[in-house]
Amino acid sequence: MTLTNADVIRALRDVSGAAHVLEDDEARARYGMDRTTLVPPAPCCVVRPGSTAQVQAIVRLAREHRIALVPSGGRTGLSGGAVAARGEVVVSLERMNRLLQFNPEERSITVEAGMITAALQQHAAAHGLLYAVDFASAGSSHIGGNIATNAGGIKVIRYGMTRDQVLGLEVVDGRGEVLELNRGLVKNNTGPDLRHLFIGSEGILGIITSATLALRNAPGPLDVMLLAVRDFASIMDVLRVFTRAIRLDAFEFFGHNGLERVLERLQRKAPLGAEAPFYVLLEFEHQGADAPDQVMRLFEQCVQAGWVLDGVLSQTLAQARELWLLRESMSETLARWLPYKNDIGLRIPVLRAFIERAQALVEREYRGLEVVWYGHVGDGNLHLNVLKPETMAGADFAALCERVTHGIAALVRDCGGSISAEHGVGLLKKHILHYTRSPAEIEALRQIKRVFDPAAIMNPGKVFDP
Repeated sequence: MTLTNADVIRALRDVSGAAHVLEDDEARARYGMDRTTLVPPAPCCVVRPGSTAQVQAIVRLAREHRIALVPSGGRTGLSGGAVAARGEVVVSLERMNRLLQFNPEERSITVEAGMITAALQQHAAAHGLLYAVDFASAGSSHIGGNIATNAGGIKVIRYGMTRDQVLGLEVVDGRGEVLELNRGLVKNNTGPDLRHLFIGSEGILGIITSATLALRNAPGPLDVMLLAVRDFASIMDVLRVFTRAIRLDAFEFFGHNGLERVLERLQRKAPLGAEAPFYVLLEFEHQGADAPDQVMRLFEQCVQAGWVLDGVLSQTLAQARELWLLRESMSETLARWLPYKNDIGLRIPVLRAFIERAQALVEREYRGLEVVWYGHVGDGNLHLNVLKPETMAGADFAALCERVTHGIAALVRDCGGSISAEHGVGLLKKHILHYTRSPAEIEALRQIKRVFDPAAIMNPGKVFDP
Protein backbone atom coordinates (compact mmCIF):
# COMPACT_ATOMS: atom_id res chain seq x y z
CA MET A 1 0.00 0.00 0.00
CA THR A 2 1.34 3.43 -0.98
CA LEU A 3 1.12 5.97 1.82
CA THR A 4 0.48 9.67 1.35
CA ASN A 5 2.79 12.16 3.05
CA ALA A 6 0.15 12.67 5.74
CA ASP A 7 0.03 8.91 6.33
CA VAL A 8 3.82 8.74 6.59
CA ILE A 9 3.92 11.59 9.10
CA ARG A 10 1.22 9.96 11.25
CA ALA A 11 3.06 6.64 11.22
CA LEU A 12 6.36 8.28 12.16
CA ARG A 13 4.68 10.13 15.02
CA ASP A 14 3.51 6.78 16.36
CA VAL A 15 7.13 5.61 16.39
CA SER A 16 9.05 8.59 17.77
CA GLY A 17 6.39 10.89 19.22
CA ALA A 18 4.70 13.87 17.60
CA ALA A 19 7.29 16.35 18.94
CA HIS A 20 10.03 14.57 17.00
CA VAL A 21 8.48 14.63 13.54
CA LEU A 22 9.03 17.99 11.85
CA GLU A 23 7.18 19.05 8.72
CA ASP A 24 7.45 22.84 8.65
CA ASP A 25 9.29 24.48 5.77
CA GLU A 26 12.15 25.80 7.89
CA ALA A 27 12.93 22.38 9.39
CA ARG A 28 12.65 20.59 6.06
CA ALA A 29 15.05 23.08 4.47
CA ARG A 30 17.52 22.96 7.37
CA TYR A 31 17.62 19.19 7.82
CA GLY A 32 17.29 18.36 4.13
CA MET A 33 20.65 19.74 3.05
CA ASP A 34 24.35 19.69 3.89
CA ARG A 35 26.97 22.33 3.08
CA THR A 36 26.58 21.91 -0.64
CA THR A 37 24.38 24.43 -2.42
CA LEU A 38 23.91 22.98 -5.92
CA VAL A 39 20.88 20.78 -5.10
CA PRO A 40 17.90 22.37 -3.28
CA PRO A 41 16.40 20.31 -0.43
CA ALA A 42 12.85 18.96 -0.69
CA PRO A 43 12.24 16.28 1.96
CA CYS A 44 8.82 15.04 2.99
CA CYS A 45 9.56 15.55 6.69
CA VAL A 46 12.17 15.04 9.40
CA VAL A 47 12.04 12.34 12.08
CA ARG A 48 14.33 12.38 15.11
CA PRO A 49 14.43 8.95 16.75
CA GLY A 50 15.69 8.61 20.31
CA SER A 51 16.84 4.99 20.33
CA THR A 52 18.05 2.14 18.16
CA ALA A 53 14.64 0.50 18.57
CA GLN A 54 12.98 3.57 17.10
CA VAL A 55 15.44 3.64 14.20
CA GLN A 56 14.65 0.00 13.53
CA ALA A 57 10.92 0.69 13.57
CA ILE A 58 11.37 3.59 11.14
CA VAL A 59 13.42 1.47 8.73
CA ARG A 60 10.94 -1.41 8.85
CA LEU A 61 8.08 0.98 8.16
CA ALA A 62 10.05 2.47 5.28
CA ARG A 63 10.86 -0.93 3.81
CA GLU A 64 7.25 -2.10 3.98
CA HIS A 65 5.95 1.00 2.22
CA ARG A 66 8.96 1.83 -0.01
CA ILE A 67 9.69 5.13 1.77
CA ALA A 68 13.11 6.58 0.94
CA LEU A 69 15.24 7.55 3.95
CA VAL A 70 18.17 9.97 4.16
CA PRO A 71 20.30 9.60 7.34
CA SER A 72 21.33 12.95 8.79
CA GLY A 73 24.11 13.89 11.18
CA GLY A 74 25.66 17.34 11.52
CA ARG A 75 25.16 17.95 7.77
CA THR A 76 28.68 19.28 7.30
CA GLY A 77 29.37 17.21 4.17
CA LEU A 78 30.55 18.73 0.92
CA SER A 79 29.36 16.16 -1.65
CA GLY A 80 25.58 16.22 -1.20
CA GLY A 81 25.50 12.91 0.66
CA ALA A 82 22.95 14.19 3.20
CA VAL A 83 20.75 16.11 0.74
CA ALA A 84 17.09 15.04 0.58
CA ALA A 85 15.88 16.41 -2.75
CA ARG A 86 13.12 13.99 -3.80
CA GLY A 87 10.58 13.87 -0.99
CA GLU A 88 12.56 11.51 1.24
CA VAL A 89 12.19 11.25 5.01
CA VAL A 90 15.23 12.69 6.77
CA VAL A 91 16.28 10.59 9.77
CA SER A 92 18.20 12.88 12.12
CA LEU A 93 20.29 11.17 14.81
CA GLU A 94 20.81 14.36 16.84
CA ARG A 95 18.83 13.07 19.85
CA MET A 96 20.98 9.95 20.03
CA ASN A 97 24.05 11.63 21.48
CA ARG A 98 24.76 9.73 24.69
CA LEU A 99 28.05 8.32 25.97
CA LEU A 100 27.28 4.63 26.49
CA GLN A 101 30.54 3.22 27.85
CA PHE A 102 34.08 4.32 28.60
CA ASN A 103 36.88 1.80 29.13
CA PRO A 104 40.14 3.52 30.13
CA GLU A 105 42.02 0.25 30.56
CA GLU A 106 41.58 -0.59 26.87
CA ARG A 107 41.35 3.05 25.74
CA SER A 108 37.97 2.75 24.08
CA ILE A 109 34.69 4.63 24.20
CA THR A 110 31.21 3.73 22.98
CA VAL A 111 28.91 6.56 21.93
CA GLU A 112 25.67 7.01 20.05
CA ALA A 113 25.92 8.20 16.48
CA GLY A 114 24.55 11.68 17.19
CA MET A 115 27.37 12.70 19.50
CA ILE A 116 29.20 15.78 18.22
CA THR A 117 32.84 15.11 17.40
CA ALA A 118 34.16 17.86 19.68
CA ALA A 119 32.17 16.45 22.60
CA LEU A 120 33.84 13.08 22.12
CA GLN A 121 37.24 14.79 21.95
CA GLN A 122 36.45 16.54 25.23
CA HIS A 123 35.39 13.29 26.93
CA ALA A 124 38.69 11.73 25.90
CA ALA A 125 40.78 14.74 26.94
CA ALA A 126 39.19 14.77 30.40
CA HIS A 127 40.84 11.40 30.98
CA GLY A 128 44.20 12.30 29.45
CA LEU A 129 43.37 10.52 26.18
CA LEU A 130 42.91 11.59 22.59
CA TYR A 131 40.27 10.95 19.95
CA ALA A 132 42.57 11.41 17.02
CA VAL A 133 40.23 12.47 14.20
CA ASP A 134 40.12 16.26 14.00
CA PHE A 135 38.97 18.79 11.40
CA ALA A 136 37.44 22.25 11.14
CA SER A 137 33.81 21.09 11.50
CA ALA A 138 34.44 19.04 14.67
CA GLY A 139 32.18 21.41 16.60
CA SER A 140 29.09 20.46 14.58
CA SER A 141 29.73 17.15 12.81
CA HIS A 142 28.37 13.92 14.30
CA ILE A 143 30.29 10.72 14.94
CA GLY A 144 27.83 8.71 12.85
CA GLY A 145 28.36 11.01 9.89
CA ASN A 146 32.12 10.88 10.36
CA ILE A 147 32.01 7.09 10.16
CA ALA A 148 29.57 7.03 7.25
CA THR A 149 31.95 9.24 5.26
CA ASN A 150 35.21 7.87 6.73
CA ALA A 151 36.22 11.40 7.72
CA GLY A 152 39.88 12.40 7.59
CA GLY A 153 41.16 15.79 8.70
CA ILE A 154 44.45 17.17 9.95
CA LYS A 155 45.83 14.23 11.98
CA VAL A 156 45.69 11.49 9.34
CA ILE A 157 49.44 11.58 8.72
CA ARG A 158 49.97 10.21 12.26
CA TYR A 159 46.73 8.48 13.32
CA GLY A 160 44.93 7.50 10.13
CA MET A 161 41.34 8.02 8.96
CA THR A 162 38.14 7.45 10.93
CA ARG A 163 38.22 3.83 9.71
CA ASP A 164 41.36 3.31 11.77
CA GLN A 165 39.59 4.36 14.99
CA VAL A 166 36.44 2.18 14.71
CA LEU A 167 36.48 -0.94 16.91
CA GLY A 168 32.80 -1.78 16.59
CA LEU A 169 29.52 -0.60 15.14
CA GLU A 170 25.83 -0.99 15.80
CA VAL A 171 23.84 -0.42 12.63
CA VAL A 172 20.29 -0.81 11.42
CA ASP A 173 20.55 -2.02 7.85
CA GLY A 174 18.03 -1.48 5.06
CA ARG A 175 16.25 -4.73 5.95
CA GLY A 176 15.50 -3.37 9.40
CA GLU A 177 17.98 -5.73 11.08
CA VAL A 178 20.14 -4.54 13.98
CA LEU A 179 23.72 -5.67 13.39
CA GLU A 180 26.42 -5.69 16.08
CA LEU A 181 29.64 -5.57 14.10
CA ASN A 182 32.92 -6.63 15.77
CA ARG A 183 31.63 -5.69 19.26
CA GLY A 184 34.66 -3.54 20.05
CA LEU A 185 37.14 -6.42 19.78
CA VAL A 186 40.76 -5.82 18.87
CA LYS A 187 41.18 -9.41 17.64
CA ASN A 188 38.28 -11.12 15.91
CA ASN A 189 39.26 -13.47 13.10
CA THR A 190 35.87 -14.93 12.16
CA GLY A 191 35.64 -14.19 8.47
CA PRO A 192 35.10 -10.93 6.56
CA ASP A 193 34.62 -7.92 8.84
CA LEU A 194 31.28 -6.37 7.87
CA ARG A 195 32.05 -3.30 9.97
CA HIS A 196 34.21 -1.97 7.16
CA LEU A 197 31.38 -2.12 4.64
CA PHE A 198 29.47 0.49 6.63
CA ILE A 199 32.47 2.77 7.23
CA GLY A 200 32.45 5.16 4.28
CA SER A 201 29.15 3.76 2.94
CA GLU A 202 27.43 7.20 3.11
CA GLY A 203 24.22 5.70 4.47
CA ILE A 204 23.38 3.61 1.40
CA LEU A 205 23.44 0.32 3.36
CA GLY A 206 21.91 1.36 6.67
CA ILE A 207 21.99 3.77 9.59
CA ILE A 208 24.82 3.75 12.13
CA THR A 209 23.32 4.06 15.62
CA SER A 210 26.39 3.69 17.87
CA ALA A 211 30.11 3.05 17.66
CA THR A 212 32.98 1.83 19.80
CA LEU A 213 36.05 3.90 19.04
CA ALA A 214 39.73 3.63 19.88
CA LEU A 215 41.35 6.36 21.93
CA ARG A 216 45.06 7.17 22.01
CA ASN A 217 47.42 8.37 24.68
CA ALA A 218 47.42 12.14 24.53
CA PRO A 219 50.60 13.58 23.00
CA GLY A 220 52.88 15.90 24.88
CA PRO A 221 53.10 19.61 24.11
CA LEU A 222 52.88 20.31 20.39
CA ASP A 223 54.92 22.79 18.40
CA VAL A 224 53.63 24.44 15.23
CA MET A 225 55.78 25.82 12.43
CA LEU A 226 54.69 27.90 9.45
CA LEU A 227 56.95 28.04 6.38
CA ALA A 228 56.86 30.16 3.24
CA VAL A 229 57.73 27.81 0.37
CA ARG A 230 59.04 28.66 -3.08
CA ASP A 231 56.81 26.30 -5.10
CA PHE A 232 54.85 23.08 -4.80
CA ALA A 233 57.83 20.92 -5.70
CA SER A 234 59.65 22.45 -2.73
CA ILE A 235 56.77 21.42 -0.46
CA MET A 236 57.53 17.81 -1.27
CA ASP A 237 61.23 18.34 -0.50
CA VAL A 238 60.34 19.89 2.88
CA LEU A 239 58.02 16.97 3.63
CA ARG A 240 60.80 14.48 2.86
CA VAL A 241 63.32 16.25 5.11
CA PHE A 242 61.01 16.65 8.10
CA THR A 243 59.40 13.20 7.97
CA ARG A 244 62.80 11.54 8.02
CA ALA A 245 63.76 13.37 11.22
CA ILE A 246 60.53 14.04 13.14
CA ARG A 247 57.25 12.23 13.70
CA LEU A 248 54.72 14.73 12.37
CA ASP A 249 51.19 15.14 13.68
CA ALA A 250 50.17 17.31 10.72
CA PHE A 251 51.61 18.65 7.47
CA GLU A 252 49.23 21.10 5.79
CA PHE A 253 49.60 23.51 2.90
CA PHE A 254 47.73 26.45 1.36
CA GLY A 255 48.26 28.95 -1.43
CA HIS A 256 49.05 32.64 -0.99
CA ASN A 257 45.72 33.80 -2.43
CA GLY A 258 43.86 31.69 0.13
CA LEU A 259 45.98 33.10 2.95
CA GLU A 260 45.24 36.66 1.80
CA ARG A 261 41.50 36.05 1.99
CA VAL A 262 41.78 34.48 5.43
CA LEU A 263 43.88 37.36 6.76
CA GLU A 264 41.37 39.86 5.39
CA ARG A 265 38.44 38.09 6.99
CA LEU A 266 40.17 37.59 10.36
CA GLN A 267 41.69 41.09 10.24
CA ARG A 268 45.15 39.69 10.91
CA LYS A 269 48.58 40.77 9.71
CA ALA A 270 50.71 38.47 7.58
CA PRO A 271 52.52 36.01 9.90
CA LEU A 272 55.76 36.07 7.89
CA GLY A 273 57.90 38.79 6.38
CA ALA A 274 58.30 37.01 3.04
CA GLU A 275 55.49 36.24 0.62
CA ALA A 276 55.49 32.93 -1.22
CA PRO A 277 53.23 31.02 -3.62
CA PHE A 278 52.60 28.38 -0.94
CA TYR A 279 52.80 27.96 2.81
CA VAL A 280 53.30 24.82 4.86
CA LEU A 281 52.06 24.31 8.41
CA LEU A 282 53.71 21.55 10.42
CA GLU A 283 52.75 20.24 13.85
CA PHE A 284 54.90 17.86 15.87
CA GLU A 285 55.34 16.75 19.46
CA HIS A 286 57.83 18.72 21.52
CA GLN A 287 60.54 16.24 22.48
CA GLY A 288 62.58 18.00 25.10
CA ALA A 289 65.11 20.79 25.39
CA ASP A 290 67.00 19.81 22.24
CA ALA A 291 63.90 19.76 20.01
CA PRO A 292 64.00 23.45 18.98
CA ASP A 293 67.66 23.13 17.92
CA GLN A 294 66.85 20.06 15.81
CA VAL A 295 63.89 21.79 14.19
CA MET A 296 65.94 24.88 13.42
CA ARG A 297 68.64 22.73 11.82
CA LEU A 298 66.02 21.23 9.53
CA PHE A 299 64.63 24.69 8.79
CA GLU A 300 68.09 26.02 7.92
CA GLN A 301 68.68 23.01 5.66
CA CYS A 302 65.49 23.84 3.75
CA VAL A 303 66.42 27.52 3.49
CA GLN A 304 69.91 26.73 2.21
CA ALA A 305 68.43 24.40 -0.41
CA GLY A 306 66.26 27.29 -1.65
CA TRP A 307 62.95 25.56 -0.83
CA VAL A 308 61.93 27.79 2.10
CA LEU A 309 61.95 31.59 2.09
CA ASP A 310 60.88 32.31 5.67
CA GLY A 311 59.37 30.63 8.71
CA VAL A 312 58.18 30.93 12.27
CA LEU A 313 58.08 28.39 15.13
CA SER A 314 55.39 28.82 17.78
CA GLN A 315 56.70 29.87 21.18
CA THR A 316 53.42 29.67 23.11
CA LEU A 317 50.18 27.74 22.95
CA ALA A 318 48.38 30.94 21.93
CA GLN A 319 50.78 31.47 19.04
CA ALA A 320 50.31 27.87 17.91
CA ARG A 321 46.54 28.38 17.88
CA GLU A 322 46.94 31.57 15.85
CA LEU A 323 48.99 29.74 13.23
CA TRP A 324 46.46 26.89 13.05
CA LEU A 325 43.66 29.40 12.62
CA LEU A 326 45.14 30.42 9.26
CA ARG A 327 44.64 26.90 7.92
CA GLU A 328 41.44 25.92 9.71
CA SER A 329 39.65 29.10 8.59
CA MET A 330 40.29 28.42 4.92
CA SER A 331 37.12 26.50 4.02
CA GLU A 332 34.77 28.80 5.95
CA THR A 333 36.44 31.88 4.47
CA LEU A 334 36.12 30.67 0.88
CA ALA A 335 32.47 29.64 1.35
CA ARG A 336 31.42 33.21 0.54
CA TRP A 337 32.46 32.62 -3.09
CA LEU A 338 30.44 29.37 -3.43
CA PRO A 339 33.52 27.39 -4.48
CA TYR A 340 33.45 24.28 -6.61
CA LYS A 341 35.59 21.74 -4.79
CA ASN A 342 37.79 18.91 -5.98
CA ASP A 343 38.90 16.62 -3.14
CA ILE A 344 41.78 14.53 -4.46
CA GLY A 345 43.65 11.61 -2.90
CA LEU A 346 47.05 10.54 -4.23
CA ARG A 347 50.09 8.65 -3.12
CA ILE A 348 52.93 10.89 -1.97
CA PRO A 349 55.43 9.94 -4.72
CA VAL A 350 53.13 11.14 -7.54
CA LEU A 351 52.04 14.47 -6.00
CA ARG A 352 54.76 16.52 -7.63
CA ALA A 353 54.00 15.23 -11.15
CA PHE A 354 50.25 15.52 -10.61
CA ILE A 355 50.41 19.15 -9.50
CA GLU A 356 52.51 20.12 -12.51
CA ARG A 357 49.93 18.63 -14.89
CA ALA A 358 46.94 19.85 -12.89
CA GLN A 359 48.29 23.42 -12.67
CA ALA A 360 48.68 23.54 -16.45
CA LEU A 361 45.12 22.27 -16.93
CA VAL A 362 43.70 24.72 -14.39
CA GLU A 363 45.48 27.71 -15.90
CA ARG A 364 44.21 26.77 -19.35
CA GLU A 365 40.61 25.87 -18.49
CA TYR A 366 39.90 28.30 -15.66
CA ARG A 367 41.35 31.37 -17.32
CA GLY A 368 40.10 34.47 -15.51
CA LEU A 369 38.82 32.51 -12.47
CA GLU A 370 40.55 32.33 -9.12
CA VAL A 371 41.68 28.88 -7.96
CA VAL A 372 42.77 28.22 -4.37
CA TRP A 373 44.81 25.15 -3.45
CA TYR A 374 45.08 23.82 0.09
CA GLY A 375 44.95 20.50 1.87
CA HIS A 376 46.51 17.79 3.99
CA VAL A 377 49.42 17.23 1.67
CA GLY A 378 51.25 15.05 4.22
CA ASP A 379 48.71 12.28 3.58
CA GLY A 380 48.29 12.96 -0.16
CA ASN A 381 45.02 14.92 0.09
CA LEU A 382 44.71 18.02 -2.11
CA HIS A 383 41.73 20.40 -2.17
CA LEU A 384 41.25 22.40 -5.37
CA ASN A 385 38.74 25.22 -4.92
CA VAL A 386 37.42 27.24 -7.85
CA LEU A 387 35.82 30.51 -6.72
CA LYS A 388 32.64 31.61 -8.48
CA PRO A 389 32.86 35.14 -9.95
CA GLU A 390 29.99 37.35 -8.79
CA THR A 391 29.18 38.24 -12.39
CA MET A 392 28.93 34.60 -13.55
CA ALA A 393 25.59 32.80 -13.48
CA GLY A 394 25.49 29.83 -11.15
CA ALA A 395 24.44 27.41 -13.89
CA ASP A 396 27.25 28.56 -16.18
CA PHE A 397 29.80 28.25 -13.38
CA ALA A 398 28.63 24.74 -12.49
CA ALA A 399 28.67 23.63 -16.13
CA LEU A 400 32.23 24.90 -16.59
CA CYS A 401 33.47 23.23 -13.42
CA GLU A 402 31.75 19.93 -14.24
CA ARG A 403 33.49 19.89 -17.63
CA VAL A 404 36.92 20.68 -16.22
CA THR A 405 36.46 18.18 -13.40
CA HIS A 406 36.45 15.36 -15.95
CA GLY A 407 39.92 16.49 -16.99
CA ILE A 408 41.08 16.67 -13.37
CA ALA A 409 39.59 13.22 -12.68
CA ALA A 410 41.37 11.77 -15.72
CA LEU A 411 44.68 13.05 -14.33
CA VAL A 412 43.82 11.51 -10.96
CA ARG A 413 43.08 8.19 -12.67
CA ASP A 414 46.35 8.31 -14.60
CA CYS A 415 48.21 8.86 -11.31
CA GLY A 416 46.39 6.01 -9.57
CA GLY A 417 44.48 8.27 -7.17
CA SER A 418 40.97 8.88 -5.87
CA ILE A 419 38.43 11.52 -6.91
CA SER A 420 37.34 11.76 -3.25
CA ALA A 421 39.93 11.62 -0.49
CA GLU A 422 37.68 12.45 2.46
CA HIS A 423 34.44 14.18 1.41
CA GLY A 424 32.69 11.12 -0.02
CA VAL A 425 30.86 10.72 -3.33
CA GLY A 426 27.28 11.67 -2.48
CA LEU A 427 25.29 13.28 -5.28
CA LEU A 428 27.96 15.56 -6.68
CA LYS A 429 30.75 13.12 -7.54
CA LYS A 430 29.01 9.96 -8.65
CA HIS A 431 29.33 11.03 -12.31
CA ILE A 432 33.13 10.81 -11.95
CA LEU A 433 33.26 7.70 -9.76
CA HIS A 434 34.29 5.61 -12.77
CA TYR A 435 37.66 7.40 -12.86
CA THR A 436 38.48 5.77 -9.51
CA ARG A 437 36.35 2.58 -9.46
CA SER A 438 36.29 -0.04 -12.20
CA PRO A 439 32.99 -1.27 -13.69
CA ALA A 440 33.48 -4.55 -11.83
CA GLU A 441 33.93 -2.70 -8.51
CA ILE A 442 30.85 -0.55 -9.05
CA GLU A 443 28.77 -3.62 -9.88
CA ALA A 444 30.07 -5.32 -6.72
CA LEU A 445 28.96 -2.25 -4.73
CA ARG A 446 25.50 -2.51 -6.28
CA GLN A 447 25.31 -6.18 -5.30
CA ILE A 448 26.34 -5.39 -1.73
CA LYS A 449 23.62 -2.73 -1.53
CA ARG A 450 21.02 -5.24 -2.71
CA VAL A 451 21.98 -7.58 0.14
CA PHE A 452 21.68 -5.00 2.91
CA ASP A 453 19.02 -2.77 1.32
CA PRO A 454 16.83 -4.97 -0.92
CA ALA A 455 14.05 -2.37 -1.12
CA ALA A 456 16.53 0.39 -2.12
CA ILE A 457 15.24 2.78 0.55
CA MET A 458 18.56 3.84 2.11
CA ASN A 459 19.85 7.18 0.81
CA PRO A 460 18.87 6.37 -2.77
CA GLY A 461 20.68 8.04 -5.66
CA LYS A 462 23.90 8.57 -3.67
CA VAL A 463 27.37 7.23 -4.62
CA PHE A 464 26.13 5.39 -7.76
CA ASP A 465 22.97 4.94 -9.77
CA PRO A 466 20.98 1.67 -9.40
